[in-house]
Amino acid sequence: MILNRFLLIAFACAFVHAEAQNASTSKPNIIYILADDLGYGDLGCYGQTKIPTPNIDALAAGGILFTDHYAGSTVCAPSRATILTGLHTGHVSVRGNREVQPEGQAPLLKSEPNLIALMKKAGYSTGLFGKWGLGYPGSVSDPMAMGFDVFFGYNCQRRAHAYYPDYLWSNDQKVDLSANNGAQTATYSPIVIQEAALDFIENHAKKPFFMFYASTLPHAELAAPSDEIAEFSGIFGKESPYPGQPDPMKRKNGSYGGQTKPRAAYAAMVSHLDKQVGDIMARVEALGIAENTIIIFSSDNGPSNEGGGDPNFFDSNGKLRGTKRDLSEGGIRVPFIANWPGTIEAGSQSDHLSAQWDMLATFCDLVGVAPTAGDGLSFKPLFLGKPAPEHEFLYWEFTPGTPAKAVRMGDWKAIITYTAQNPEGEPALYNLRTDLGEQDDLSGANPEIVEQLKAIIAQEHIESKDFPFPNEQ
Repeated sequence: MILNRFLLIAFACAFVHAEAQNASTSKPNIIYILADDLGYGDLGCYGQTKIPTPNIDALAAGGILFTDHYAGSTVCAPSRATILTGLHTGHVSVRGNREVQPEGQAPLLKSEPNLIALMKKAGYSTGLFGKWGLGYPGSVSDPMAMGFDVFFGYNCQRRAHAYYPDYLWSNDQKVDLSANNGAQTATYSPIVIQEAALDFIENHAKKPFFMFYASTLPHAELAAPSDEIAEFSGIFGKESPYPGQPDPMKRKNGSYGGQTKPRAAYAAMVSHLDKQVGDIMARVEALGIAENTIIIFSSDNGPSNEGGGDPNFFDSNGKLRGTKRDLSEGGIRVPFIANWPGTIEAGSQSDHLSAQWDMLATFCDLVGVAPTAGDGLSFKPLFLGKPAPEHEFLYWEFTPGTPAKAVRMGDWKAIITYTAQNPEGEPALYNLRTDLGEQDDLSGANPEIVEQLKAIIAQEHIESKDFPFPNEQ
């Protein structure tokens, strides 16, 4: 009898040990949170002093903070395209915010790599919450066609300007938000999107999941619940009201609404985002899956001065020059934090050169599936405290407005702008190690480096009949 009891105890201990081993070696859940127009300097852990972000700061303190991570582009759609395809903007088909009426943006090509299909191949449940902007409803790259099991939010990034929309999408069906009809502001979209995201985590906690949380915060228009704006009211000096669009139907289709306290509203939006990150962290912890879940936080491009935004007041780009729509550092260098308890060393930091087209390769590496060919390199080894493959260079191009292309190679960064007066391009060259703010153009003193970087541009830019760029913004 005693022997039998001993054998039962030994078996139970072995079973528990085996279960623990399986949990520690199983495929990690991935939560990728992408803020919208959040600047490099908008978080406390990156130097922000006016807006508290305790939850995101805690995420960084418990994981790894990257100092040299870059967006795929300087506006929404192409940045997201680089994430989903692993192709930089010289190769991907979406290189600007091309609108499709009445709702949505130009789709990706069906032939391009598809991160979500790869996650499905690895056995992952997949969810998208927030803003899409990469294929109008029913197109070859709307969320359901891309392979998401669950989608809740905005298909169209133009309509995502409105925080009190009259409907959102649930998978391929519209969800009526009639409480927001006309000028009513009863249902704040980030709240209902957050509820759907937390439900997804709860419902998929027992098997591997990939969640792309594409938050609309803090993209203009500047809007938040009145009690949250009140928390910051009066502490930023005299406010200059932003008049905005008075017609509620035009606001719901992309025009920015007015805001009497734009600074307080922006701070409230960043604070709301921070609280939502804290809620996600708490839910993962409560479900007992924290050690098998990697939470990543980043942004799609630099800060914006649209809709009443005031990045200069908040030092939203830190020490960097430029904002959204620029290829200078302030337009494309973004925060990047990864937290994975028990795997990533808490309080670590990396100046590894990385970009959003690395995410496909990195995610594939995390889940154990071979990536499709692309421009990215996996930096998963950095999460394990090991060296990761290094890029020879990073490349961007942005054609709307004054066309420009940029290359970073080591400490050197070249930006070349193209005008009617100079169709060959006007180069500017900076050494980011000594001139992070890109103030001192060294192109005249280093013609050989300029030519080397121009050769990379000529090599990386491809044109095709499949890549028309009319009406980009």
